[in-house]
Amino acid sequence: MLELRDVNASIGNIPILRNLNFSIEQAQTVALIGRNGAGKTTLLRTIMGFTQASGDILFDGKSITAMHPPKRPGLGIGYAPEDRRLFSAFTVEENILLPAQAARLDKAETNRRLERAYTVLPELRDMADRSGGTVSGGQGKMVALARALMLGTRLIMLDEPFQGLAPALAQRYAEALRTLRDADRSVTLMITESNPSLLRGFADRTLVIERGEVEEGSLEPEGTNA
Repeated sequence: MLELRDVNASIGNIPILRNLNFSIEQAQTVALIGRNGAGKTTLLRTIMGFTQASGDILFDGKSITAMHPPKRPGLGIGYAPEDRRLFSAFTVEENILLPAQAARLDKAETNRRLERAYTVLPELRDMADRSGGTVSGGQGKMVALARALMLGTRLIMLDEPFQGLAPALAQRYAEALRTLRDADRSVTLMITESNPSLLRGFADRTLVIERGEVEEGSLEPEGTNA
């Protein structure tokens, strides 16, 4: 589904990603593990077309390297950045609907996808009319996930979704992801995280990023026989 070939990316004149070569298959749940500053966010932003990069990125076997960033979500890619970036002047539901409006989905398809988001995150239905500026940080991450679901029919990328969440909210977020995966076995999830233990037992594949280089890894604690 997604393949990176010799991808390098820089911020300013500072190289961040170095010679990345890996692929992700459809329906996989992939944990991208790395410390702060390892390049996790830059990798997701590069896939979305937001960085100065070289190499080739393929989606369903076709290069998207030259594709204008606003067109990439139209491939079925949903992205929830670490910063929840909600608009306080809009209601929760209006925040969720923004990607569908930008993609000019028709009313029937928009409603179908909104219902999908509410099925995964039913608590947001009760918050639909609240201002986006009044939700807590944890609730904002739920809204950001719902917003990513509006376009993420094929691939959903979540950047540090558990960061800063209280244990109860982190557990609820994980339950929502399991609901999503159980409801749609074809969707691919790519989740970045600094703490491997938060995705143990959930991800079926692990990639480790260190100093801008990616290799296969494991979520098992060191010294554990798997």
